[in-house]
Amino acid sequence: MMTGRDEISIPPGTIVSGKWHGRRYQMIRRLGSGTQGTVYLVKAGNKKVAMKIAKNRGSLISEVNVLKRTGELQGQPLGPSLFDNDDWIVNNQIFSFCVMEYLDGVPLSEALRNKPFDWAVIYVIQLLSVLGRLHRAGYIFGDLKPENIILLSPGHTVRCLDFGGATRIGRSVREYTTFYDRGYWGYGTRKAEPSYDLFACTMMMIYAAEGRTFEKNGNREKQLVQIVRTNDKLARYRSILEKGLAGRYALAEEMRRDMLQKATEQESAPVLRRSHTSRSAVSRTGSERNGWFGAIVTASVIMAAYVLFVMVYIM
Repeated sequence: MMTGRDEISIPPGTIVSGKWHGRRYQMIRRLGSGTQGTVYLVKAGNKKVAMKIAKNRGSLISEVNVLKRTGELQGQPLGPSLFDNDDWIVNNQIFSFCVMEYLDGVPLSEALRNKPFDWAVIYVIQLLSVLGRLHRAGYIFGDLKPENIILLSPGHTVRCLDFGGATRIGRSVREYTTFYDRGYWGYGTRKAEPSYDLFACTMMMIYAAEGRTFEKNGNREKQLVQIVRTNDKLARYRSILEKGLAGRYALAEEMRRDMLQKATEQESAPVLRRSHTSRSAVSRTGSERNGWFGAIVTASVIMAAYVLFVMVYIM
């Protein structure tokens, strides 16, 4: 049943019985594995929930405490609701676990690969709203990356997954992924403070624009600034991203406000002016006119999406 403490493997159909609370869960399938444990889809009666079986009990207790604390916050949930935490004894081994709400959706990492860059902006704006509430509760997320963010179906609202790396503000970050870690890039320490998470948000924007992760070179600080200044997709948000890299945002709300303002700025007027003042515009072929019309429609759809997400999910 088990293949060692480093990799927990439980066959479908296995019944997990909690030692202290006596609740029983039936394994359905493995959802994923992280630094601190493995997550399974399980059944509690007729309800599907997620179970995380920990490699380290202390880390699980920390995550449970964060889920309890954030579950007390009002408004849009930050992550999954916590249902149970207990121990499971099998073959004289104790496995600590917690049971959470099963969040059905698309990982942000998948969405960033399949959607236009404009959607990455929408998702980061939403994420900043979630992070702001987490920071006010006294924690940072820590190991912030697209794989730990899910977009719920069907509304594409942002929720955080895997709070195992969440850290009280003022302490040291225990878990991180190098590409999203400011310490790796030489932009600061791993002290838990809001600017640590905001650096990771900035790196998500860079990842979405570049379409890949990459390693640091000999001049790591200038490496990131160079990308921000030369990638056309990032042009509108350049000043914001440079502030995010340098840690000049103290609050997630400040970064969210600036991104929201930039995202909703109109660009259609200059385009239309150019089309009216150019003599060649009068003699465009039908296909060229259709191309311009399609571009304007596309811009309008993207802007409508911004407004919809701002009104329904962000404000």
